[in-house]
Amino acid sequence: MKVILRQQPHSFLFADQPPSKQFLHRDTLLSMPIPYYHIDSFANELFAGNPAGICLVPAFPPNDVMQKIAAENRHSETAFVVARADGDFDLRWFTPVVEDDLCGHATLASAYALSLRGHDTWPVRFHTVSGLLTVNRDHERFELDFPSRPAVSCEIPTGLLSALGLEMAEVMRDPRDFLLVVDHAEIVRNLKPDIAALAKIDMGITGGAIVTASGDNDVDYVCRFFAPSEGIDEDAATGSIQCTLVPYWARRTGKQTFRVQQLSSRGARMWCTLVGDRVKVAGKVKLYLHGTINI
Repeated sequence: MKVILRQQPHSFLFADQPPSKQFLHRDTLLSMPIPYYHIDSFANELFAGNPAGICLVPAFPPNDVMQKIAAENRHSETAFVVARADGDFDLRWFTPVVEDDLCGHATLASAYALSLRGHDTWPVRFHTVSGLLTVNRDHERFELDFPSRPAVSCEIPTGLLSALGLEMAEVMRDPRDFLLVVDHAEIVRNLKPDIAALAKIDMGITGGAIVTASGDNDVDYVCRFFAPSEGIDEDAATGSIQCTLVPYWARRTGKQTFRVQQLSSRGARMWCTLVGDRVKVAGKVKLYLHGTINI
């Protein structure tokens, strides 16, 4: 199924200076059509995985404009992609309320959107606030290469367990998120968190709570992710949390490769591998819509 809107040819590149140093003037924005893609990441079929909005722009609009576009889209993440003169790309991510520091599903979707517009050099290289990130392609799967973010022991914030509906859990923290490990996959599946209470806990501007347990059948581990401080009550499929989950489960099991299921209402499957201090996260993507945003 495809919902196709009017699409216009568009040039990515200003060649006179690095795109990362450029911002579009508001006068330019008044008549600029932005190629836009709505893509479901970590999805074997439409209406699964995590929707991302991808905006392909010649230079970054002002921050407040990007934030308004993300709020209008209402996806957990909207990505803005700018081509560089060296063949790489600059990439930024916005939730409906804040700019994010790392996002997996919108990075995967960005690479796919570029491929739909004729980019055929793999891996795609993205320059971000979290460093150089790449996306490679292996037939129907796309694979992220992200930094590992191991979690360490920490104090349990007051109210965190009760807000998640948990009586007990092992609690750790990575540079951004809390990691809570419970005994069974069914505990993760049946969580009914109090989002209002969770939103009152200080997890940082872009922080959230990861809940995980061993999987069953063909799944190595399961997870869910809640980040109300980012405007995301529950994320449907989260590539960035695998940067923490993969090193945790590698240390616990001695394995390096994992089959992962995110137990959100939309559901998601990922294939993850620990390679030194990097984490590779692979999944499928589905195009739902492409067209233009007219500002």
